[in-house]
Amino acid sequence: MLLGVGYGRFVRDMQAEFGFKGDNPQPVIAQVPGQFLQLGGVHAVTVSTGRAAGDMTTYDTEWIMRTVTITGTRRSGHKTPAEYADLLEHYLGPFTQGAHFYIGGATGIDSLALLWLADRTSAAITIVAPGTLGRQPAEAQEAVALPRGRIKEVVELGATELNASAYHARNRWMVDRTSMTIGFPHATEPSTGTWQTIDYTTEQRKPRLIVPV
Repeated sequence: MLLGVGYGRFVRDMQAEFGFKGDNPQPVIAQVPGQFLQLGGVHAVTVSTGRAAGDMTTYDTEWIMRTVTITGTRRSGHKTPAEYADLLEHYLGPFTQGAHFYIGGATGIDSLALLWLADRTSAAITIVAPGTLGRQPAEAQEAVALPRGRIKEVVELGATELNASAYHARNRWMVDRTSMTIGFPHATEPSTGTWQTIDYTTEQRKPRLIVPV
């Protein structure tokens, strides 16, 4: 439950706020056939976009744009959509021009940031699922479906079990491919996946912006 109502209702409220029509084409689901990665014990696979061999990929162009991991709490019911919009404007807004954001595609901050970025910016957006998008919570899938024409790609890491190791591997995958992290941890949760992502960013000697919510 979010804001005292069902999450689906919240997403519909965000749709009305941001004007999504729900009639945009599906995002690319990025896969590389036969390529497996070992991430903390989780085998990861991505799905082919059908690009020609000579085409530049998402990762080929990282050096010419700012790339940002977004991580945050799933507990977001203590603020209103308007408060989150203001928060995202202040702390994501300065980084959006010419940027590419990687988002975990979960509920809470992931969905809020996705909807805000899709509506208010022209930044590229990649959704990264630890398993497949179809195994994400229904409410998170709904949030991804609304602005699907704005999503550059969906990466599915193919974890067979959606446990803490799979989510941590997903977080590391995003950090490894981005130049900085913006984290929105819950102010009263000292140990979460959000903090794991922030700490891993620190270990990689990359910048991080921490915005407790």
